[in-house]
Amino acid sequence: MKSATSERPAVNPLYPQGGPGPIRRFLPRSLLGRAVLIIITPLILLQVISTWIFFDRHYDTITKRLAQGLAGDVAAVVTLIGRSQDDAELIRIFSLAKSTMQLELSISEGAELLVPDQIPLRGLVDSRLRAALEEKLPVPFAVDTRSLDERVEILVQLNQGVLRVLVTDERLFSSTTYIFIVWTIGSSIVLFGVAVIFMRNQVKPIRRLATAAEGFGKGREVASFKPEGATEVRQAAVAFINMRNRLNRQVQQRTEMLAGVSHDLRTPLTRMKLQLEMLKDTPEVEYLQSDVVEMEHMVEGYLAFARGEGKETPVATNLCDLLREVVSQMTRDGGSVDLHLEQDISLPLRREAMRRCLTNLIGNAQRYGQQVAVRAGRRKNLIEVTVDDDGPGIPPERYEDVFKPFFRLEQSRNPATGGVGLGLTIARDVARSHGGDLVLEAAPGGGLRARVWLPA
Repeated sequence: MKSATSERPAVNPLYPQGGPGPIRRFLPRSLLGRAVLIIITPLILLQVISTWIFFDRHYDTITKRLAQGLAGDVAAVVTLIGRSQDDAELIRIFSLAKSTMQLELSISEGAELLVPDQIPLRGLVDSRLRAALEEKLPVPFAVDTRSLDERVEILVQLNQGVLRVLVTDERLFSSTTYIFIVWTIGSSIVLFGVAVIFMRNQVKPIRRLATAAEGFGKGREVASFKPEGATEVRQAAVAFINMRNRLNRQVQQRTEMLAGVSHDLRTPLTRMKLQLEMLKDTPEVEYLQSDVVEMEHMVEGYLAFARGEGKETPVATNLCDLLREVVSQMTRDGGSVDLHLEQDISLPLRREAMRRCLTNLIGNAQRYGQQVAVRAGRRKNLIEVTVDDDGPGIPPERYEDVFKPFFRLEQSRNPATGGVGLGLTIARDVARSHGGDLVLEAAPGGGLRARVWLPA
């Protein structure tokens, strides 16, 4: 049976409002990707506009002039053939056309050219050549620019038959077109590569700042971090360092003050216990003794809370082995804990602090319930540990209240147990110091579930 929380979709901390919109979803999310997009978009627009202008103006003009030149040569040949008197003169015309105009001529005598009424145009070159031939030739003709490799075929109807003209496509195509395209694409690739290299160097300091902030949030030492990069990035890095130092000083001062006060209270409490032992056994003395015992528990809670704020260094820890140790310790007195580990889990932890967190959670579950179940496993990029019990549970509106220091929810407590209301406070403090959190919810089988999640 799945819990209500497990059925809710996980909230991405980078997009707490539900993620990017439908348009932004297709845009880069990283700073490097967006910076490159800012650079490459105007570049692409420039190339598209310049290419369009080139094809609309330069290429169209060059093609038109080449087509008109070829049409003029064909028209001149047709005129000369029409004036020829014998085969010898015809041969001289064919030889002259080949040597000076690069035209290969042949005549199919007696043939008739069938030209369809509607001729489909196959591109700009075909249309330009047909238009030029229509201006120069008063006789029927046909053009084929695609059937032959690297050649164009022109058929012209003459009195003697059909004149076949073969010409290389160099007479119609300009090589500057391909040179322009190659240089355009090549320069764009070079500029794109240079932009990526420079932007990667600018983004690296921001990534290091994000890594340092994440490490500090998980309680890891980031002493080697130093400002670098652009001025704005350096300002952010200096602000982060100052914030880290202020937080460390505040935590250290609070820890030292709390530990000192708690330690100093032990001496008067010890004297009070000795003096009470010397008094007669009366109801008033018993009340005072119970108050002293409760104060000792409170002092121990203070010290435990102070120890939770200590400077224990995170080390690579096998969470499964740590859970087995805690469960083994908690079941020495005959208690029962159902431990289920989905897979082997290792991550940097403050081992003793995390032991205290798990001990508090399992101890609370044993204190208020008969059946305790502990589960641990990976959930995408998170590590989740759940502690379930079948006790009376806690009203949902009180889930956050029980994390307040020294808060007691008497209606959910076992009167026979002690405690000063710091167990869950310490547990959540430990979880958050690792970059995770601790939340409470209703257990699937009734009772209470404490769910700890840690960054993997």
